[in-house]
Amino acid sequence: MLNKVILIGRLTRDPEPRYTTSGVAVTKFNMAVDRPFANKQGEREVDFIDIVTWQKLAEACANHLVKGQLVAVEGRMQIQSYEDKQGIKRKAVDVIAETVKFLSKPKNKDSADSYTGEINFSGDDSEVPF
Repeated sequence: MLNKVILIGRLTRDPEPRYTTSGVAVTKFNMAVDRPFANKQGEREVDFIDIVTWQKLAEACANHLVKGQLVAVEGRMQIQSYEDKQGIKRKAVDVIAETVKFLSKPKNKDSADSYTGEINFSGDDSEVPF
């Protein structure tokens, strides 16, 4: 079986870093990704995709990514089922990133202190709580 996702898009907001109760870094951000075709009106539609990063990758994303920045993400899809406050069953779809490549420099930071490059998650995921 294979669960592999590769996306290129722009961040729709600044990343949201936090730490789990056991001290593991986790950062979430949302990407706008163009669909590869136009609709009937000739316009390209966009999908908004939630990305989750863990550990060192999470820290790097939190420290160096900003809204509007172009990134490439490679990872896997994760679907979680839950019930909302009204008791309605819902599903949440996230991409758990293993690699994030920064394809552009942030527009609102000095290029001298911004990171551009690729960061791979290659650590032990025994600490990742999922």
